[in-house]
Amino acid sequence: MPKEYMGYKLVIFDFDGTLADSISWFLRVINEVADTYRFRRIGEQELSKLRSYDARRMLEHFGIPKWKLPLVQRHVRTRMTCDIGTIALFPGIGELLQRLRAQDVVLAIVTSNSFINVREVLGRQNASLIQHYACDAPILGKRVKLRRVLHKSGILPSEAIFIGDEIRDLHAARAEEIAFGAVSWGVNSPESLSRHSPEETFSTIDKIEERVTRPAGWVASV
Repeated sequence: MPKEYMGYKLVIFDFDGTLADSISWFLRVINEVADTYRFRRIGEQELSKLRSYDARRMLEHFGIPKWKLPLVQRHVRTRMTCDIGTIALFPGIGELLQRLRAQDVVLAIVTSNSFINVREVLGRQNASLIQHYACDAPILGKRVKLRRVLHKSGILPSEAIFIGDEIRDLHAARAEEIAFGAVSWGVNSPESLSRHSPEETFSTIDKIEERVTRPAGWVASV
C-alpha cells in the first residue's frame, strides 16, 4: 500500500568509498602495509569474494589481531596524508552536497579516516558545507560516532540516514536506529549489502538527492 515519506533532516555520510574514490589507492598500498605489520596480502583474484565480507570477516581473513588494528589504521591514515593529492571525490559529490545544503539538510561525516585527510579531499568549499565531523572512528566503532552526531545535531534517529558502502556502516546505523542508505560503488558489493535490507539503495549519486529530500506528501508504492 502507499506510504508517505517526509525525507531526512540529517544526512550522515561515510567518507572512503562513499564520497571519496580512495579504494584504488588503498589497493595499491595495502600489501606494503601487510608486509610491514605481518598480515596476509590481498590477491587480485580475491577481490570479488572479499567484497561480500563484513569487516570482522575481513579481519579474520587477513589474520589481523584486534590489538594490531590501531597501529595498522594509524599507518594507513598517515600514508594517505602523504598521497592525498592522488585521491579525489567521486564526480558529482560536490554538487550533491551543495544541493542538499540548499534544501536545509544537515550534513555530517562519520569516518575512520582523519579529519585532516577528509578536509583536504573535500576542499575548502565542500568542507564548509559539512556541519558535523566525527572522524578517526575505530574500524568497528562507528556506532559511538553516530550517536555523537545525533546528540550534537539535536535531530532524532528517525529523521536521519547514514549513507555508506560497507556492511559495518549498516550495522552501526541499525544499532542507533538510524536508516541506512547503501551505495553501489564502494567496498561491499550491492548484493552483499542488499542481503541486510538497507532502507535505501543508491545506484548513482543523483539518486541520493532524489531519495533523501522527499517533500511532504511524496508517495511511493511499497
